[in-house]
Amino acid sequence: MSPSASSLSPESPAPHPLTIPRYRSYLFARFVTVIAQNGMMLVVAWQAYNIARQTMGPQGAAAQLGLIGLVQFLPLFFLTPVSGWVADHFDRRKIIRFTLLALITGISLLAFATYEGWISLPLIFLLAALVGVARAFNGPALSALAPNLVPREVLPNAIAVSSVVWQAGAIIGPATGGYMYAIAPWLAYATSATLLSLALTAMMTIGPVPQPPRNTSRSPIAQMIDGLAYVRRNRLVQAAITLDLFAVLLAGATALLPVYARDILHVGSRGLGHLASAPAIGAGITALFFSFRPLRTDVGVKMLASVVIFGLATITFGCTAFLPAPYAMWTALGAMAVWGSADMFSVYVRSSLIQLHTPDDMRGRVSSVSQLTISASNELGEAESGFMAALIGPVAAVIAGGAGAIIITLIWARLYPELKQARTFDPPDHRAADIQQETVR
Repeated sequence: MSPSASSLSPESPAPHPLTIPRYRSYLFARFVTVIAQNGMMLVVAWQAYNIARQTMGPQGAAAQLGLIGLVQFLPLFFLTPVSGWVADHFDRRKIIRFTLLALITGISLLAFATYEGWISLPLIFLLAALVGVARAFNGPALSALAPNLVPREVLPNAIAVSSVVWQAGAIIGPATGGYMYAIAPWLAYATSATLLSLALTAMMTIGPVPQPPRNTSRSPIAQMIDGLAYVRRNRLVQAAITLDLFAVLLAGATALLPVYARDILHVGSRGLGHLASAPAIGAGITALFFSFRPLRTDVGVKMLASVVIFGLATITFGCTAFLPAPYAMWTALGAMAVWGSADMFSVYVRSSLIQLHTPDDMRGRVSSVSQLTISASNELGEAESGFMAALIGPVAAVIAGGAGAIIITLIWARLYPELKQARTFDPPDHRAADIQQETVR
């Protein structure tokens, strides 16, 4: 029987997350899903930008990238309250399986349309909307499932290992998508559909997991609001979520990678794959470090510092437009690697704080709020970057976004002293229990 949070006694040594079979299946599903989604969305952006460039200039085509981000965000915005409640009241494994099946169907349609030659911007926007709907339900269920697979005391390690797997997939995904597209555009989509099928198979091997008890004393609408109310009350969770929201919303440089690859750095689809993989390489190294040496002290201050570095890396990437060609690409790759490393640091701290400071029966709803802010920062950030690039140009949009992220961090450090005061990941009641136990001993 796999270890669980409820099956371990206080004296039992905590197992490493990778010794738990269900968690390994979860990691594999996550790994191939990330490869598929990152490869697919890179190809979608590249294909949409090239279709738009047939009739538009660079700034008009960049606006189409903004629309893709917006189309992905709107379903998440409207469905988040429902998806969080669903994750807390239904089998999280089945939710994940159903959303994977929906993604496989949509991507297979794109592969067929590309192969037959009738791919178009409206069809790409339709797929983007489907991805948004699937992610609205997939994200909260996936986040809420992980803590049910490992004991509480190894959850930070499990988050770090999961982050390594996520970043490894994010490294492989864009490169795979770019290289498959170079062979045959339809092959990139077919590869993503195949990988998602493997993820679905892995999720089918995960047996029943503990489900939080259902609260039947209150209406579903009231319970949906509980997630927002909890985030509003817990200022540390609120600070971690909103800092990431506004920083990435402003400094979403990755949305403009197709513009930089084609019209600024002139490196083509292969170069685009390298640029898209660079952040994941930096993030993967950081996550790998944390999987062996988890962060234990001054977690809040270090999160604030990482977001400042994130903004500086964004500014550096934007300025590569002014460098000579031999140096511009290498500088861009280095800046994006640092960008990814700083982002991973922030994600690691935020994820650990949210998971450990949230009761299990609220994790789905709080995860849905977190998912909404992540989507707002990513997809809505892509829309903001695309529209800003259309308005003031892509280079100015990237540089201004990086500066904005730094300013937001300084403001948040003043508005939320709880961040600077967060020394460890443990919630106050858990720390108090540890201190009491040590006193008894």
